[in-house]
Amino acid sequence: MGHDAHRWSTFRGQRTLVVAARTVTSTVRALETLPSLLRDDSRVTVVFAYDPTSAFNAGVLDLLRDTGCRVMPWEQLGHTAPDLILSASENIDVPEGDCPVLVLPHGVGFQKLVPDSRSPHDRLSGVVKDSLLDTGRAWLAVSHPAQEEQLLAAHPKAAGRTLLVGDPCFDELVGSRPHRETYREAMGVAEHQRLVMVSSTWGPTSLLASHPELLPRLLAQLPCDEYRVGAIVHPNVWSAHGAWQIRTLQAAALDAGLLLMPTVHAWRPGLVAADVLIGDHGSVTLYGASAGTPLLLAAFGRDAVPGTAVHHLAAVAPRLNAHKDLRRQVEDVAREHTPQRYAAVAEHAFAESGHALARLRTAVYRLLKLSEPPSPPPSPLALPVPDPPASPVTSWQVSTGVTGDGEELTVTVCRFPSAVSAHDAAVSAHDAALPRSPVSFTHLACTDDERDHRLAESASVLIRRRPASTAIGALRWIEDTLTRLPGSLLAASGVRGNRCLVGLRDGRTVEVTATGPALDPGLPAAVVYACLRAGLRLNGALVTLRIGDLRDEDVILRLRPARPTG
Repeated sequence: MGHDAHRWSTFRGQRTLVVAARTVTSTVRALETLPSLLRDDSRVTVVFAYDPTSAFNAGVLDLLRDTGCRVMPWEQLGHTAPDLILSASENIDVPEGDCPVLVLPHGVGFQKLVPDSRSPHDRLSGVVKDSLLDTGRAWLAVSHPAQEEQLLAAHPKAAGRTLLVGDPCFDELVGSRPHRETYREAMGVAEHQRLVMVSSTWGPTSLLASHPELLPRLLAQLPCDEYRVGAIVHPNVWSAHGAWQIRTLQAAALDAGLLLMPTVHAWRPGLVAADVLIGDHGSVTLYGASAGTPLLLAAFGRDAVPGTAVHHLAAVAPRLNAHKDLRRQVEDVAREHTPQRYAAVAEHAFAESGHALARLRTAVYRLLKLSEPPSPPPSPLALPVPDPPASPVTSWQVSTGVTGDGEELTVTVCRFPSAVSAHDAAVSAHDAALPRSPVSFTHLACTDDERDHRLAESASVLIRRRPASTAIGALRWIEDTLTRLPGSLLAASGVRGNRCLVGLRDGRTVEVTATGPALDPGLPAAVVYACLRAGLRLNGALVTLRIGDLRDEDVILRLRPARPTG
């Protein structure tokens, strides 16, 4: 971008487009959109300019560098002559000049009041300063005609400065729904599990600010064999407080298997993968509901702008009562939901569905004063597959209930991560998940990679994380583990071939074989524990393993020859 940059350039572009990067949220939106618009066109040179003036600027430079973007200091922008400045942040200080400025939305429309960094008052998010509107250089992309009407009512100077393009992000979410099973598998969500995704915007009225303990409480009330819980946290929260602070505040939830979605890109496939969404007045909530996901509103702030699509959503969406049975509310909303429940809300938020990228490309090239490339207009691509966003759970509070006898024995197992056992309603949730039976037991189970030695030393059941390649290897591990941790009652190891060996403190070994798909060894270990405590026979027993309300599996128990002692 310097005055003699042409001396060093390999690609000789005809036009220069500068992306103004100010916050992570706005920068991500530009990075997600531009590649489809400028694909294979050497006529356009793209340079990123970093504006460090935002309170939420932490992480912007790291994001640009990790993506491989060429970044110039903001001060240099005033000494260059770009052909177009593009940003998804309306609050940039554009230097004087005559090139057009295209502002993309970084959410859905103008639906939130935010603090004005230049005054003690609030302002409408997404609207550029009147001084830039006065120059006639600014263009604001909108996703629906209603946003243009709202904008004109609040800022008359915006008349004639809007471009109706639709919403590329919404188009991608809708177009990626056929791939949701792929996203779920990548995130470690099993086919039979229900994924509950929690979405929080930023600020004092957001979901996390209103209910900071909701995530661990959900994990304490939703059995982990039947549910997974994820969280999409607004990038401004990460930027303002830092990843260390967020992970420290949600340490129990993370230890309990929380799928904490990364701030960049991964939230979109995470939202597509969700079976139920718990949200607030942020754009992610509106995206998810409009795409057809069952919704519970857990918070709705006074900073939401009346008359907008998110207010229409709040009028029809059920509310979550954070102090009542969370599992029942999740089950109710999933059962009662219909795919078209929020169709009217989506129609009020998103126009030109499926055509946003094509319309945006036309607008960009018109402002650059270039003809569009001869390639077909871009269409929304399927979202990329995310990396696994959670650490494995290493300890559980396990409740078991035994019903029947003889040939019709059923053991119901319900597991909850022990990391969230201190949060309210966990015990009552355990009890509700089991059948009414006088024979029920609760125990602590830990894997062999549990870092808290106090839990490992207190566990009744110890579980090998990785299956042994041979029965001999499993037996050696069981013997060593029971010797090392004398407080445990039994130790269990999977063996390749869908078997599990469970060693008892008295020297006996039970071989558990499942007739269905391979099981987490903690489940057959729970069956053996329950039968042992109930005084039932362990040799030749056919047991129906009932995994909460999820499914039934048949398992066969057989005693192996006693292990040699001494």
